Amino acid sequence: MKKTALTTICILILFAACKKDDTSSGTPNMRIATTYNPYGVNPLCAQLDIEADVPGKIRVEVIGRDGEASNIAHTFDEIATSHSVPVLGLYPQYQNTILVNYLSADDSVLEEKEISIVTQEIPDVFSDIIVDIRQIDKMEPGLTLVSYRGVYNPNMPFMMDAYGKIRWILDYSNYPPLQQLFYDVGLERLQNGNFYFGNSATRSIHEVGVYGELINTWSTEPYDFHHNVQEKPNGNFLLTATDPNSTHLNGNLTHKDLVIEIDRQSGSIINVWDLKESLDEYRTAWVYVLNNSPMDWVHGNAVIYDESDNTIIVSCQRQGVFKLTQDNQVVWILGTHLGWGTNRQGADLNNYLLTPLDASGNSITDQDILDGFDNHMDFEWNWFQHAPMIMPNGNIMLFDNGGFRNYAAFPKYSRAVEYAIDDDAKTIQQIWQYGKERGEDTYSSLVSDVDYLPETGHILFSPGWGVDNGDGLLGGKIIELDYQTKEVIFEARLSGVDDFQFHRAERLSIYP
Repeated sequence: MKKTALTTICILILFAACKKDDTSSGTPNMRIATTYNPYGVNPLCAQLDIEADVPGKIRVEVIGRDGEASNIAHTFDEIATSHSVPVLGLYPQYQNTILVNYLSADDSVLEEKEISIVTQEIPDVFSDIIVDIRQIDKMEPGLTLVSYRGVYNPNMPFMMDAYGKIRWILDYSNYPPLQQLFYDVGLERLQNGNFYFGNSATRSIHEVGVYGELINTWSTEPYDFHHNVQEKPNGNFLLTATDPNSTHLNGNLTHKDLVIEIDRQSGSIINVWDLKESLDEYRTAWVYVLNNSPMDWVHGNAVIYDESDNTIIVSCQRQGVFKLTQDNQVVWILGTHLGWGTNRQGADLNNYLLTPLDASGNSITDQDILDGFDNHMDFEWNWFQHAPMIMPNGNIMLFDNGGFRNYAAFPKYSRAVEYAIDDDAKTIQQIWQYGKERGEDTYSSLVSDVDYLPETGHILFSPGWGVDNGDGLLGGKIIELDYQTKEVIFEARLSGVDDFQFHRAERLSIYP
């Protein structure tokens, strides 16, 4: 009996070992079905449905037109005999070659097949993308997502590679839910890997997949969406908004002066920051619009969440940048000191103005510098800024557009600028800047973006509208910089038909 039991155990162990080996060896005999552009909105993608005889995982690689560095490859981790995977990064109007590898659990190639996918053309609105500098070995990995806005609806975001070729695009012209898409600032990637954006045409926030298919929608009603939406770490959404019934104290209607938070799970609006309550709605140092109805007195164009103290940071193009508590109290004001009074809560906002420091940490006290009429050799204020972000070191970086800088028409330059802010001491010190030395070559009075790139520590500086690109072309530039040396690692000029512009440009992987 003991010998029989031992023999049975040995047979079972041997059988289990053989069964385990079957998942990582053998001939898969792949059967591949290809669906081109499955949702009709991304002509540079396809879906592969793969069946095989043994379990394994899939690796796909689109062969690039500019050598190996332009290949786009991705390995999917799921081990199974049935797979449905996207192929991303195809070229438009081209017979694309794709290698499909069937891999074992330890990434050994069990089978390889080559397939071809012929793609359609894309809209002719991105006619001029010229890459002037490209140091492939130094660049942050990934493609550049450009939230192209232009003058047409629907807006059409696209991704371009290091060679200036478009490899991904969403065109909702024939997709009824998003045919009138106007996302303003543009797309960001959710923590779950999908994309999201606000849409003023539908008063909504939308989530879409890599094919461009609509996955989820959250209503912003009764408010209108404008400009920016940001996902918080807990999954909720912060966005800049308009109350159609918002009224200034002088009786005129106002717009673009609210921030709201939407609960991701319930879709409920769980907080509202009315900037007329916390800021000075009568301040006219940068613009005078008090006679307009509706009046765009503050023009909130971005909101981000500061997890370190549970506050929000709001960029208001026509007033400055503000840190606010959850109950709409001002923590600090980043902007020139000229013209501040009290808010509706009765607080004197001069008490929240940041005092600039020079490079040695001494207070700058010249009133003309504080008010913004002059600049200090170590410090300049932000003007009509966009795209604030919190750096890994806790500092604030933003795109300083520079419109009406020092209350004058000239000089014209835009900057990426980094500030260190002491919330308690109410001080601000300029740590780093780039763009002033480029002058009008990178000047953009509107839109635009700046990002910190995490793998290399580089900065992506992206003036997005009205930039002189030479040969009579206007558009934007995307510039990747070494933070330490300010060496330009990558630079591209983007121009096109009519009013070419983009609010945001991001470097990211095409696959989530």
